Amino acid sequence: MPMTPYLTRRTLLASAAAAPVASLAAPLSAGAPMMGPGGGRFNRVTLGGFEVTTLLAATAARPDPHSIFGLDVSAEDFAALSAEANIPTDAAQFFFTPTVVNTGDALILFDTGLDADGITGALGAAGYSADQVDHVVVTHMHGDHIGGLMAGDTPTFPNAEYTTASAEYDYWAAAGNDRFDARMRPLAERTTMIGDGATIAPGITAMAAHGHTPGHTVYMLESEGERMLLAADFANHYVWSLARPDWEVKFDMDKPAAAATRRRLLSMLAAERIPFVGYHMPWPGTGYVETTPDGFRYVPTSYQLML
Repeated sequence: MPMTPYLTRRTLLASAAAAPVASLAAPLSAGAPMMGPGGGRFNRVTLGGFEVTTLLAATAARPDPHSIFGLDVSAEDFAALSAEANIPTDAAQFFFTPTVVNTGDALILFDTGLDADGITGALGAAGYSADQVDHVVVTHMHGDHIGGLMAGDTPTFPNAEYTTASAEYDYWAAAGNDRFDARMRPLAERTTMIGDGATIAPGITAMAAHGHTPGHTVYMLESEGERMLLAADFANHYVWSLARPDWEVKFDMDKPAAAATRRRLLSMLAAERIPFVGYHMPWPGTGYVETTPDGFRYVPTSYQLML
C-alpha cells in the first residue's frame, strides 16, 4: 500500500517557490483567442399592437468623416464638436439598419441594406425568412437601401409587394443609374407609387422628407396610442447631423432642403417625444431627440420600448 506524502510547512513553501520557475520552463496553454467586435443582429420592441424589429444588415468604417459631414465648416469647428462628443475625426462607424414591422396582419420590411446576404442573414437571426415578407417599402433609392432587393436576377423577397414614393422612383428611372436599373426597375410591375400622407397599412403613414433625395420618405407608425418614426436618412449621424442640423452633408442631393427637413423633423420628435429609428444611428438604431441651444441631441433608448 503506497504511503501518502506528508506535507510539512517547509515542503509547501518550497513547492510554492518553485512554481514560478516551473511555469517559465513549461508554460500553460495560451488564453482564449481574440474574437473581435461582436453583437446581436436584431433588436425587437413592441409599439402598441405592433412588433418593431431593427435589423443590423451591415456595419462599415469610413475614413475622413469631415469629407461627408460639415462640408461648409472649418476643420477646427468640426474637430471641436467631435471632441465635445468624444468621437474621432479620422474615421466614423456607419450602421445599416432596415426595420421590419409585424402589424399582426402583415410583415412589412422598410429598406433592404447593401446586399441580399446581409438582409436575409439579419432577418434569419430575427426569426424571419425572406418568403415571409409581405411588403417591402423603399424609403429612397440609394444603394445601401435597395441593395438587398435582388439576389442576382431573382427577387430576394419572392412573395412581397413593393411601395415607394412616385417622385423618388421617377427621378431615378430617368437618371441612368445602374444600381437602380438592376435592383429596383425589375420590380416596377409589383410596385405601388405613393405620395405624402399615403397609408401603407393601418397605422403606417408616409411623410415626405425630401432633400436627401428628391422623394425621400419617412414613415410614422401608430398603434394603440403609441408612435414611432421610421426616419430613414433624414439624419445620417447622431452627432454631426443632430447637433448641427444645418451642416452640409455630402449625400444630401438638395442640401438646403435636406437641412430644412432635418430641423422640421427633429423639432417634431423633440416636442412630441416620439422615438425614432435612424437607419445610420448607433446600433440598435432607436432613440429620442432633445433640444439644445445650438441644435439637438440624440438620446439612445434603454428599456422604454420594452415595457
